[in-house]
Amino acid sequence: MDRSLDSERARRAWRWLAVPCIAWSLLATAITAGAQAADAEATAGRMEQARLADTDTLLALTADGAVLYGQDRVKLSGYQYCSQAVALAEAGEFRQSVRAASKALHLANATQDPNLLALAHRDLAIVYSYSGQLDKAEAFAREALKHPARDPQLVAGPAHKVIGDVQSRRNDHAAAVASYELAAAQSSARYQPLVQASLVNALIETGNPQRARELLSRLPPPRDATLAAQVDRTRARLLLAENKPAEARDLYRQLAARQVGTDSGYYQLWAWDGVARSELALGDKQAAADAVGRALGGVDSVRARFRSEEFKMGLFSDLQSVFERGVALYSDVGDANRALELSERSRSRALLDAVRGRARISEEAATSIDLATLQRTLAPDERVVQFHALPDRLQAWVVGPDSIGSQSIPIRRDDLTELVDTFRNSVVRGRRAAITNADKLGEALLGPLKLKAGERLVIVPHGPLHYLPFQALRLEGRYLIETHPVSVAPSMSIAVQLARRSPTVAADLTAFGNPRIADKYDLPGAETEVKELARLFPRNSVYTGIQATKTQFRDIAARSPIVHVAAHAEADQIDPLYSRILLANENGQENFLEAHEILGLPMQGTALVTLSACESGLGRIAQGDEVLGFTRSFLSAGTSSLISSLWPVSDDATAVLMGTLYAELAKGRDVQQAMQAGQLAVLREPKLAHPFFWAPFNLIGNWRLKVGSPA
Repeated sequence: MDRSLDSERARRAWRWLAVPCIAWSLLATAITAGAQAADAEATAGRMEQARLADTDTLLALTADGAVLYGQDRVKLSGYQYCSQAVALAEAGEFRQSVRAASKALHLANATQDPNLLALAHRDLAIVYSYSGQLDKAEAFAREALKHPARDPQLVAGPAHKVIGDVQSRRNDHAAAVASYELAAAQSSARYQPLVQASLVNALIETGNPQRARELLSRLPPPRDATLAAQVDRTRARLLLAENKPAEARDLYRQLAARQVGTDSGYYQLWAWDGVARSELALGDKQAAADAVGRALGGVDSVRARFRSEEFKMGLFSDLQSVFERGVALYSDVGDANRALELSERSRSRALLDAVRGRARISEEAATSIDLATLQRTLAPDERVVQFHALPDRLQAWVVGPDSIGSQSIPIRRDDLTELVDTFRNSVVRGRRAAITNADKLGEALLGPLKLKAGERLVIVPHGPLHYLPFQALRLEGRYLIETHPVSVAPSMSIAVQLARRSPTVAADLTAFGNPRIADKYDLPGAETEVKELARLFPRNSVYTGIQATKTQFRDIAARSPIVHVAAHAEADQIDPLYSRILLANENGQENFLEAHEILGLPMQGTALVTLSACESGLGRIAQGDEVLGFTRSFLSAGTSSLISSLWPVSDDATAVLMGTLYAELAKGRDVQQAMQAGQLAVLREPKLAHPFFWAPFNLIGNWRLKVGSPA
């Protein structure tokens, strides 16, 4: 029952792909048999090549469009779908925008309309750019340029601008300047000022303020107030680039006092951030910290929505960068408490920005707590270890009931990403180097924290660390799980809120296994898994095959204390609210349970959800709250604890781990101790001792949860 559906590793997936599970089975077999690292590596390489060759992205999107078009009760023209795609992208509805553009793509191919083909590819380029999927954005932009358009300016200008935007976001500003110049030369009179504004910002980044000022002086004043505010931000940025920080600070202060309609708070936030950057340039870190404090003081009142005008002007503003600046500045001036609390606030804000009012979020899920509240909640042997990945370092805090330690670890965020990728690859591919990498990474990340053996750890990751199995890091020759019970939380606020809930729940299991979709999705091991687990709970309900439906899940799961799902799961990289669990077909159609639907379920009565599915713990990375998909959906809907996986899982190992975990729960041990026992049980099996087998599952949320003994 090795469950994998990505076309690449989860972070870089292009689209949904059904991948034959036999590939992961072969890899697990190779590792189990003790094959040489090179053999396991070769197996993984062949597996990845097979996955990548399984489908062509354009053909896949066209096929998706055909299915979606067939399901539409009201059929629109291809050009109407293009208009729909643009409007949805502007509103931040990225997955829906892709679906509309895919329908246009299908109709363009069906009618052999080259103009519609060009426009559909243009729209796909724009939405993938907005969503941060840069490789796809560039590929679709270049594809759009290949097709003849009736009005070339409607395609060439936006396509070249998307390519420039991608290059800017990759920090290749010189290439971006060239692309923006091409866009400007081939844009309509209406679109050209937006391209010129992007060009000005790229020139600032390349260190050419003289030409930037010349172009800026020729820009016509935007009629739109929000675009005008963006241009004025660019003027202040230019002053900083010209090494005039005092003048820049004065202009930013003027902008902070300006009213810009209903979004004034948003632009004032950026103005105060500009004051902070100006004060930094003047060498006054305390004044800069105070300015960031003012910038973020009103962030809770700023509307969470997607702002496409920033992309149009080439600014690519990221609210999380303001939080980053605050975390770094308060750490530098020795205010560890304030730095930690800003790190915490960034996570709740990122959740709001990801959802943007498109789904119901409980007030509790969006609330951040202060340090004192956290400390009052912790038991003497409990420690919260919170990280924040900054561009130039990793900031870490260790919080106990009466202590807080702050540590700046000199690892740049880009380097940290590479370290985590290297470690994950060595684990997932079964390489012996995984042990060496675990030693190196454990010493780098955990060594400076001076953790004491036996302490119960609640780890709050950040950035790339959400892909890291902390339990598999090693210190002094031992895995972390051997010396510490370990769990994970999206934020310390969520950890505290969940720890206060449901100390003990009834031993009542509802399990879904091997939902019937199509032959290629069959997971016979999943059916065996849920039936075996049910034996541990005299009160149980098991749904397999055609019974394991979304309707059944919605009707039953929200009323069940313990829910176990053994099925395929897919993380949506373009829009986390559309990550989905594949449940059984209903009425002859595929019926997926999507993350936005989970958010709307009343799951306050559900204490524990286990997703025994490949990479179910992954989702889209945001810089604040990070993995936004199943984890946040279940916890925000009211679930107290969640167990999910970080990579494809092995049948044999999962059977041992889950069997031990549930057996320990049934004995009355809390879920953190039960998870530790389960992972150690697998680790102690000689053929399953590699981290590939025992480390994929994370316990997220209420680490204190207990299950009442069965009657």
